[in-house]
Amino acid sequence: MSPTVFIEKGFRFLFFSREEPRIHVHVQCPQGEAKFWLEPRLELARS
Repeated sequence: MSPTVFIEKGFRFLFFSREEPRIHVHVQCPQGEAKFWLEPRLELARS
């Protein structure tokens, strides 16, 4: 299950429960997907 945090201008922000302990968020749009670390600072993990 991947709960949606919110949707804005075609971007879906979501997370996967139990994926890993480091806090992050996935962002999906029609062109692809990215993953951002939220701790210890905002950082692109992959796109």
